Amino acid sequence: MNHRFHRRVLLQAGCALGLAGLLPAARACEYFAPNLRITHPNTRATGPGETSAVVTIKFDEVTRADRLVAVRTPVATGAEIGGTQANPAVDFAIPEGEETWLREDRTFLRLTGLKQPLQVSRSYPLTLVFEHGGEVAATLNIDYARFM
Repeated sequence: MNHRFHRRVLLQAGCALGLAGLLPAARACEYFAPNLRITHPNTRATGPGETSAVVTIKFDEVTRADRLVAVRTPVATGAEIGGTQANPAVDFAIPEGEETWLREDRTFLRLTGLKQPLQVSRSYPLTLVFEHGGEVAATLNIDYARFM
């Protein structure tokens, strides 16, 4: 092989690595149960002394109706459903063939008994438990600063 070929390969590799360094890091934000997709579990940052956080999650690609029946995370002692379908437990219906949201302006997931403030740009383990889909290990992203 000649020097021009090696030089070209090295130059292409260097450019590719350089461009990759300029792009923002991708975060894994899709998770799958056997019958549905879970997209981007996220919440706002919390301050010292705050005891709860509202979590937003999208469910779609639902091939069999299911229910979210439990949520576990090491940063909170519990969870509940709040908003329009408020329930002191976690029990949220996810219909087949529809896009369904847990979000602040409708029905939402609230983490209760926060053990620490949730900080912007951090992520924490989150386990979602479905009636039919079983347990799904996910990540809770803290995407937004809290509003004063």
